[in-house]
Amino acid sequence: MPRSDSLWSDDAERAWRDALARYPDVVAAQGVERLPDLDAWYRTELPGCVAARRPPHATHAELVRLTEWKMARGVWRAPNLVRVKGLDPAEVRAASAEALAAAPDPRRPIARLAELDGVGPATASALVAAAHPERYPFFDELVAAQVPGLGKVAWTLGYYLKYAAALRDRAAALGGDWTPATVERALWAHVGGKAGAA
Repeated sequence: MPRSDSLWSDDAERAWRDALARYPDVVAAQGVERLPDLDAWYRTELPGCVAARRPPHATHAELVRLTEWKMARGVWRAPNLVRVKGLDPAEVRAASAEALAAAPDPRRPIARLAELDGVGPATASALVAAAHPERYPFFDELVAAQVPGLGKVAWTLGYYLKYAAALRDRAAALGGDWTPATVERALWAHVGGKAGAA
């Protein structure tokens, strides 16, 4: 159930922990058949798979599945998925390896992945956030709407850079083991989920 009160302005870490703890239930409550399984894979399996490779990179199959996760959690855009499925696996490997090697640069990893057909800043951010949650959050519309000063959501690299910086700052302010990725999940869960992402 969406919450109208502002988590962003709440400095009590307990409120943030409570929101983050609700994340799996909010995922399940979306009523999207494959979302719970895709989300568990995205959070618990994909990061280790990517990190175990030398150099770290995503496979084409992983990028397709990640795109399905992103769309299941937000808005399904079938043409983008068709384009991602049509990518050359070698191109995905090279682009993802270059992107992940560019971390912690705030811009380059997202820009490099977004050069792939069907991959916008949101999909790019999903992969980079899985590999480097300490630096990058997933780009989500409902989360962005909760962050003061960002303005209307624009699916651009420039907007993502402002969004990611704000979530990094919030993670630092919360301290402890908070990352931009966990801040994003807490904010998404707080409003009840179901966002759109390009």
